Amino acid sequence: MFQKYKSYIIPTMLIIFSALVQSYTIQVFIVHSKLLTGGFTGLSILINMIMSELGIKLSVGTLLLILNFPVALLCAKEISKKFVFLSLLHIVMTSIFLKTFKFDPLFTNILLNLTIGAVVHGLQMVLALKVGGSTGGTDFIALYISNKINKSIWIYIFIFNMSIILIFGYMFTWDGAGYSIVFQFVTTKVIDTFYNRYRRITLQIFTKKADEVSKMYISKYRHGMTKILGEGAYLREDISVCYTVVSVYEVNDIVKAILKVDKNAIINTFKTEAFYGKFYIPPI
Repeated sequence: MFQKYKSYIIPTMLIIFSALVQSYTIQVFIVHSKLLTGGFTGLSILINMIMSELGIKLSVGTLLLILNFPVALLCAKEISKKFVFLSLLHIVMTSIFLKTFKFDPLFTNILLNLTIGAVVHGLQMVLALKVGGSTGGTDFIALYISNKINKSIWIYIFIFNMSIILIFGYMFTWDGAGYSIVFQFVTTKVIDTFYNRYRRITLQIFTKKADEVSKMYISKYRHGMTKILGEGAYLREDISVCYTVVSVYEVNDIVKAILKVDKNAIINTFKTEAFYGKFYIPPI
């Protein structure tokens, strides 16, 4: 029984930590500076502000739960139970932390709040994604669609977030909206930089042990490999050139595995700008 749930323990702890950081970011950097983040968190803050103007009290934490649960149920059939569990845990814990803790502001300068807040906010989102969960809302939608088409759609999430911020600017303050756009841009860049699930790299491998390398590679990784027989121009010896395309996060592990088979192999890596055809990515 313990082994069955062992894979949940560390991710659960990190998800709770990510939720704590998110609640801290919301209180210390976002709300204090009258900024608006994107996603369902930003939408919750915006609805809270509108309802406060109408004299209706409904907390940001409660709104997070109301907005996220229907989306989670909608995506649950297509995304793993672990992902849904960790994401819902993040949402619930963020809601609890927002109601439980009252963090004091660190800075009075809005530019410091904007830049540091955006980086911290982006990193906590990356942490949630890397352990197999998310911060909910648009993350559910983004990863649901990304799994379908095998490519990142964070740019479209950015456009959705801009729409929320423009509504915020029209109803409350254009200065705040302008700062919020910069906040969202930095956050999106942080995610795009550190979360590389959908980024691909081409490996070009020069080896005299092509059969051994390809046999090991195909048995261990779910990617294909092409072998081309060539000749070294200097020594005039036969050498094989192997090509394969892999995900960025797999590169280090694959390089180590190849060098174990052939310590004299030469491996060149270069960024794959576009890839067409079947490519295996482990499901979330």
